[in-house]
Amino acid sequence: MSGQPDVSQAGQRSYALERLRGLQSEVPQLTQAMVLCRARVEQHRNTDLAAARDEYNDLQNARKRLAEALGEVQLLLMEVEEYHLAANAGQLKEGLLGFDLLSNTYRPVYDALNGFAARLPVDGTTNAQVVGRLMNNIKMGYYPTDPDNISLILKGVQFPEGVTTNLLDPCCGCGKALRQMADGNNCYTYGVELDGARADEAQTRLHRVGFGSFFFSQVSANAFHLLFLNPPYLSVLNESGGRARHEKRFLIESLGTLALGGLLVYVIPYYRLTPDICRVLTDNFENLSLWRFTDAEFKKFKQAAILGTRKKRDVVPQDTQWLEWFSTHPGSIPCLTELPEGRYALPAKPLEVKTFRGEKFNKKELERQLGRSDSFQRMMARSELDSGVKRPPLPLSISQIGLIGGSGLINGLIECDTPHVIKGRIVKVTRNETEEQFDAKGRHTGAELHETITNKMIFNILTPNGFKALT
Repeated sequence: MSGQPDVSQAGQRSYALERLRGLQSEVPQLTQAMVLCRARVEQHRNTDLAAARDEYNDLQNARKRLAEALGEVQLLLMEVEEYHLAANAGQLKEGLLGFDLLSNTYRPVYDALNGFAARLPVDGTTNAQVVGRLMNNIKMGYYPTDPDNISLILKGVQFPEGVTTNLLDPCCGCGKALRQMADGNNCYTYGVELDGARADEAQTRLHRVGFGSFFFSQVSANAFHLLFLNPPYLSVLNESGGRARHEKRFLIESLGTLALGGLLVYVIPYYRLTPDICRVLTDNFENLSLWRFTDAEFKKFKQAAILGTRKKRDVVPQDTQWLEWFSTHPGSIPCLTELPEGRYALPAKPLEVKTFRGEKFNKKELERQLGRSDSFQRMMARSELDSGVKRPPLPLSISQIGLIGGSGLINGLIECDTPHVIKGRIVKVTRNETEEQFDAKGRHTGAELHETITNKMIFNILTPNGFKALT
């Protein structure tokens, strides 16, 4: 996994287990709703056909909701590695969808569904080792994508000649996966990473790294040839009861960065091919294909790679059943070793990334950009006017010479027939004057003291013949 959940670590619990706890009561409630709807159909079928028809529609909707709940239970059970119960959930779902709703034998269905719900694993009843590992995964929140499987994915990608392609990883971790994809393929790499330490390391491998959450970053739309998306898999509940599950959110919020015709490489566990995720994939991508990781990695993380090229979103929803089917039939998913070489060609045109800013200010990113630009040097360099010899267009008057000298501009070596060093300065001079006062009859009435402050210009001149001070 190349990213991490954007959630507080305090008070986290596995969402899969918490959701199973909720479904343990939801499945019996939906089953009971079906039984009641069936009873109302029977009540009205001989007296009020319109009411009976409405009740039958409610019965169909109740069965649909119950089948959806069983499908969700099946995927959650796969996540906590309760595969036998997951298979039972799938069988119950198929049986329910084929059940005759007007049958009078609801008791076996009712008992089977309620008995199954009672066996769902909740806290304290599921495999403690599995739960512990799931929560450790949540705390670590990061698994690099296996390099061998990255190599197999690369085999199926055709990079255009003479075009620098832009690659984006919205949860790049340490940047190893994207770096491996870019090496030797004339690529410019962009990554976003929430964890500061991993983002720092990613900067040693990728061209540009945005710090912080991808969801609060600013990235150009339609600017990337390839989107490598390996989001966090596990979902958690935090102290506030908030839910965090990012496989779908990352897919929805990042697909707009990919150019039309650009390639999506989407790595998730096969059991996360839920109907909503499959809907996003089939409506926005064409030439979709699904490949499981090699045996050791697949056994460990159940990972599969979905590849497809971006298209304009379809107005008419596409069929998702074929893709959803693999979520419960992992044995039918072909291995990455079977991916044909060069199956997916990246767009052979240059694309410009005008905007790429992470959520947080990145000092190293700023340093790197300044290092590649001459704007800083231009800003610090002295202008030609400052560094050149200054010659006035007309002779200076005495007062102008005084101002220039006092300001320090005549300050240094004067090259002439008799070279000398001159330094000008202005000092304040205080002068006191007494004015005698007389009245109208000429009698002396006293004296008034006046204080005046004037500026005096002093030029200190150092000549070969000694020091001189001119005022």
